[in-house]
This record gives sequence, C-alpha cells and structure tokens, in this order.
Amino acid sequence: MNFEVWPEAVELGRLFAEQGYELALVGGPVRDMLLHRKSHDLDFCTSARPEQFEPILKSWGHDGFWDMGRKFGTLGAMRRRKDGTEVQVEVTTYRSDAYDPDSRKPEVSYGDSLEGDLSRRDFTVNAMALRVPDLEFVDPFGGANDLAKSVLRTPVNPRQSFDDDPLRMMRAVRFVAQLGFRIEPETAEAIMDMSDRLEIVSAERVRDELTKLLLSDRPRAGIEALVESGLADFVLPEIPALQLEIDEHHRHKDVFEHTMMVLDRAVALETDDDGPVPAPDLKLRLAALLHDIGKPKTRRFEVGGKVSFHHHDAVGAKMTRKRLKALRFDHHVVDDVSNLVDLHLRFHGYIDEPWTDSAVRRYVKDAGDLYERLNRLTRADATTQNRRKEQMFAAAMDEMEQRVRDLKEQEDFNAIRPDVNGNEIMEILQLEAGPMVGKAYRHMLDYRLDNGPVDHEVAVAELKRWFEEQSA
Repeated sequence: MNFEVWPEAVELGRLFAEQGYELALVGGPVRDMLLHRKSHDLDFCTSARPEQFEPILKSWGHDGFWDMGRKFGTLGAMRRRKDGTEVQVEVTTYRSDAYDPDSRKPEVSYGDSLEGDLSRRDFTVNAMALRVPDLEFVDPFGGANDLAKSVLRTPVNPRQSFDDDPLRMMRAVRFVAQLGFRIEPETAEAIMDMSDRLEIVSAERVRDELTKLLLSDRPRAGIEALVESGLADFVLPEIPALQLEIDEHHRHKDVFEHTMMVLDRAVALETDDDGPVPAPDLKLRLAALLHDIGKPKTRRFEVGGKVSFHHHDAVGAKMTRKRLKALRFDHHVVDDVSNLVDLHLRFHGYIDEPWTDSAVRRYVKDAGDLYERLNRLTRADATTQNRRKEQMFAAAMDEMEQRVRDLKEQEDFNAIRPDVNGNEIMEILQLEAGPMVGKAYRHMLDYRLDNGPVDHEVAVAELKRWFEEQSA
C-alpha cells in the first residue's frame, strides 16, 4: 500500500529509531490518509515512556512543547514550516484505558506493543497504524475493509470496549455525523444495552463529543443516531421527548421530525466565511435542535380537537438554559442559545399585521448580536407544506429585513440610547440616584424605540410630561 506521508512524521520516526524506540502514526491521521482527507494534527504512539521521549520531542518541536497529558502518557510539540504553516504532533506511550465502575476518568496502564495498543482503540477504522520511518502499514482488525464499507465496528467485543471507555458510544454517533458511517449491528446493540454507562463520564467530555457532532456535515444523522441508540436519554432527554404521539386527525406535526427538518434547514442557511453566520455555527445549530423542547410540557388539547403549545418558547428557553448548563457549555453559548429559543416565535405576528417602525426597532434591539441567527432560525422553522403560506412567510421576512436595512441607513441600532442619559435625567428631574431614575431611563428608551431619534428639547419635554404623570 502506497502512502504519501508527512516528511515531519518520517523525520520524527528516525529520531525515535536512533534511540531504539518504536514510533507509529495512529488513529485519525491514518484513517484520513486512506480517505484522502487532510489531517492538521498528527497522533503517534511509541514504545518509549514519556520521560524517555521528552528530550526527542523537545528537540524536534523547537517552536512549542506541552505536557498537559503527561499523566496519561501523552506529550505534544509544534514546529513551523518555512511557509508559515504549523505541524502539531502528540505522542503517547503504548497504553490501555479502563474505567473504574464509579470513576469518571480513565485509569492509564502502559502497554508494550503496537498491536496491543491498537486493540484498545475505539473502532477498527481508528485501529490502523503506519510505522515510521519504515512506512509499514499495520491493520490487525480489518479497519481498511470497514473503512471501505463505511462501517463502525469495535476491535474487540463491543461490550468490553464500551465498558473500558463509555465515551466511545458517543464517538460512534459522532462518526455517523462526521463521516457518514453506519454502526455495525452488534456494536449498535451493545450501545443500546449499555447507554446508561455514559452517566459515569464527565459532562465536559460528553459536551465536547456533542459539539463535534453538531458541527459536522451531517448533524441530523448524528442526532437521529443519538436518539435511536438511547444515548440521548442521558445526554439530551428533551429531544427523544419530542416524539409525541400524533393524534388520529394529525392536527399537529411530529415535533421530532419537524425539529430534524429545522436543523437541516438552519444548516443550509449558514453563510460562507464572509457572511454574517459563517458555517458551521454552533449557536444556530443548538437553537434549531432545542427550539421546540418546550412543546411536550405545554401541549394542550383544546375544544374542537385542536392542539396548542402556548408559551412553549418561554418554557423551552428555561429548559434550554438548564440543559446547556448541565452539559457545562460556556455561559455565552448558554445565554445566546436560550435567547434564540425564547425569541424564535417573535416574528410570526408580522405576517398578519406588518409592524410599525417602532416594532421593527424593538425586534432588532432585542435580538442584538443574534439578529442574523434569529432570522435564519425563524426561516428554518417555517416548515409548512402549504406552498402559498411558505411564499407569504418568505415574502414577509424579506420585507422586514429590507425595512431593517433601510432604518439602519438612518440610525445605528446597536447604539440606540435614550435621547437623555441618566445624569441628565437626575439633573432635569432633580432626583438622586435610585429606582425612579432607572424607571425614567427605561421610559425614555421605550420612547426612543417608538419614535426614533428626536430633538433634545422634545425628549426633555416628554421626560417632564412622564414624570408629572408619575407624580400625579
């Protein structure tokens, strides 16, 4: 088998061989090489212990060195090429990971052979290696054949593999999304039977796998696999809960199927790097996935057989915040995704009665930095099969966005403030700092949003009029 290998990998292999140590390129880089995909980082394993290969790695990686993974037998280094690009490598001693039944972190024990190390890998497609510098291809578990068939299978018994590291079950559904693979039946059955084992894995590690899944080319396929496997019951239980029973007259949509459609449509509405929502956008994709999770809690059967989900946006926003916090997402992600869920129905009233300029300003002001994402989420959520309704909705969105562009030519929405500031309010009304000043400020902000920019004298007159009304 012929390989076009990074020269840095061959060079590093020679340095290890000179000291009597084995070195092999392993895992993702080998898989990607066979798929003709680019790998930016190179992973190796070696017969040497960290203290033995640390000097080799430091001498090779003269532009950077790190040892955060030392307790797991891993050291890393970086080198810059002449063209300015970087090559990052991580080298790990042959090892096996196993979980104590009550532990959230793997226990590391060193191994003594490449084949033994590969047997402890997650899937056969990641259990291939290329010895360097000799370029000997090592594939003891048929990974190349599984790769050709787009099949995910564990090198050893899947139950043993998932017992050793339950996070591998999340990686399986992530690879469904990233690579378009299918999970081999015995492996899929083991995941369904052992899904509760995922509870011992830290929320941060689960979050990282979910993030990679959502940022992949096929997030819908990954989420569907997450639900079918039973893993979603422990990661995102709100998603399988969307599989509501449909009433016999089909008076409401299948919420789970609708959500999958919205996720697909949101991905399609992302932009290139020069656009306002460059793909892949984690916040938009999370919002598309979670926007209707409030529906099961708010479903009501009304008189006449109709089904309603009143306030599912507000309920869903609270549920979104709670779930994303539990998964240890960054607070900016938690805030923004929750706000998108809360606002995702805001535009719908525009179709029946086009907004005033004041309402348009409020929409943009409330959306803030999320404006472009919110519009894409709103468009993605319009999954009606009625062609006429679809056209009306799209036309209304187009019209509203044009009005926003026209208004932005006249004023800077991001800088909208009352025409009198807090200090002026205290001076004009002869007030000390306190709740009444805040109340006056909020009134003047509402006045500014309703009327656009006005002369200072007009704003002062309105402030005085309002204050007299409050006093009365």
